[in-house]
Amino acid sequence: MNAAIAMEARVTPRDWLRWRHRLWLMLASLGGAVLIVALVVKGSHYYMLPLAERIKSPLHPALKPGGTIGRSIGLLGVAMFAVMYVYPLRKRWSALSGWGSTKNWLDYHIVLGLTAPVLITFHASFKLNGIAGAAYWIMIVVALSGIVGRYLYVSIPHRIDEAEMTLDELQQLSSELAVQLEGQGVIAATDLKPLFDLPSKEQVQAMSVWRALMMILGLDIRRTIYVTRLRWRTGTTSSDHAEFNRVLTATKKQARLTQNIVFLSKMRELFQLWHVIHRPFSLSFAALALLHIGVVTVLGFF
Repeated sequence: MNAAIAMEARVTPRDWLRWRHRLWLMLASLGGAVLIVALVVKGSHYYMLPLAERIKSPLHPALKPGGTIGRSIGLLGVAMFAVMYVYPLRKRWSALSGWGSTKNWLDYHIVLGLTAPVLITFHASFKLNGIAGAAYWIMIVVALSGIVGRYLYVSIPHRIDEAEMTLDELQQLSSELAVQLEGQGVIAATDLKPLFDLPSKEQVQAMSVWRALMMILGLDIRRTIYVTRLRWRTGTTSSDHAEFNRVLTATKKQARLTQNIVFLSKMRELFQLWHVIHRPFSLSFAALALLHIGVVTVLGFF
């Protein structure tokens, strides 16, 4: 009884909200995945037919763009995009600013941004020409740039209140982690040294933003591979050697923070440049999608 009371006391309102968000996010992701798999199972034979032969298929009335299923998934995709466009509006409308955290909105924005293009692809039954085709390929560019934007966003450290961390705050956190790691005897210092092999700030400042992005990506991949190799070499897994895993997790965090300190100014430049590229494509896609919807509605293609 006392243990149950103590457990309830440890669960804070913030923990509950975080757990609820993760549950809804998981359900949304699972729902999208199930729908896509169902479309693949039901329509794979139809979608592989030449366009001229699809009209003879018994699935054509349902899976063509204006069919019962094709139209439904098209409308669902449009609804998803409509919700996605609320995310940037939230930053400008004070009435929406109090609804959830920016991070939670971004998580849903990403799930919808990955699911909706796939549904639109099935809605179009893989026929990508005309206004719809132009809108489709712009949509793909928006989705791909969104993945890049997510990577850039998480590479810029944020405090728990989601404001960007300053260089001083990063250095303070890095120093605190360094103190925690100092004197640990679980992992040899020579084994950890490769995680901290980074260019100097002067070298980073001399780089172009694109070269800096490629180097950051390369360092992230190298760090992941090195940590995996270190685990295999020492024979540890996530389920044993708790102290080893604690030290390794702290070391990875320290290495990432050190990288963030070195590349912080370039990451901010890249994120600003990403906004310049992503926003016009997003607006162009919205305009072409609305034009497509208007045309098919007026001409009765549905």
